[in-house]
Amino acid sequence: MKLKDIYRIAVEEGIKQDPRGKDAVGKELKQKKDAFEALSKEKRKEFDMESLHNPYPDTRILYGDGEKEIKSALVGIDIDAAELLLIDRLKKNNINLCISHHPEGVAWAGFYEVMGMQADILARFGVPINVGEDLLQERMNEVARKVHAANHNRAVDAARLLDIPFMCMHTVADNFASSYLQNLMDKKKPETVEDIITILKEIPEYQLALQDKAGPKVILGDTKRKAGKIIVEMTGGTEGHKEIFDNYIQAGIGTIIAMHLSEEHFQKAKGKHINIIIAGHIASDSLGLNFLLDKIQQRGKLQITACSGFRRIERK
Repeated sequence: MKLKDIYRIAVEEGIKQDPRGKDAVGKELKQKKDAFEALSKEKRKEFDMESLHNPYPDTRILYGDGEKEIKSALVGIDIDAAELLLIDRLKKNNINLCISHHPEGVAWAGFYEVMGMQADILARFGVPINVGEDLLQERMNEVARKVHAANHNRAVDAARLLDIPFMCMHTVADNFASSYLQNLMDKKKPETVEDIITILKEIPEYQLALQDKAGPKVILGDTKRKAGKIIVEMTGGTEGHKEIFDNYIQAGIGTIIAMHLSEEHFQKAKGKHINIIIAGHIASDSLGLNFLLDKIQQRGKLQITACSGFRRIERK
């Protein structure tokens, strides 16, 4: 498979699994195109051309020629110079691509832009779109300030010096985890929080996480409580605004299933009479990546070597 084909398939499949729906994604891409066409010649030089066909700024080819034939990839949740050096030590595996789940380089610098999709997702669950957009914009600005000062290109520079093609697949994979679990909950309709935990424990990625003491856990509420209306929050860059929990209650949401929750968000959620289940960050990332890699391998030959917390589980 060519590097550009792996990237293209990842974006295509990520769009298919987007919780907003394909039409909403199409509208976003059209808005990007209209915005580009309205720019002056000088401003167009600064425009992210990839955004015209890829709605996820946290998914990018970070280094490498798109025409390069790829036979084997090292895949990890987080990739830095250490993982890239592993490829040199694993020469017998003929690895010629490194894939990170979490964004690096330009994808890290701009990943906060994908957070806007959360407002549309929340609207589907009854949170007014104007409320969601207002709170999300404030949160996006906060995250943008934090990532702006980071040294984004450390890992990308290591890939360049080692001449190893390097890419990241973040929201495109998270869309799979979010849609799969939401559909699962909608289908099985668990009655209690304990029922949700039981369902999650049947999933291989979470079974492995339990062995590492990083599996599903109730951090707010009680296993005997009614689950009520369930929302799965596993895509859209990172956590939303910490003041959103009152709006969840007003929308009738009884239980949140998330990858992770900061202490600041946890303290805001306390006393809001809502159940929160943390499914497990790395396990949930692996779940989404596994579904996406299955799709990629269905369309071409690609050998996978797992590292950095990722556990490869293939589904037929």
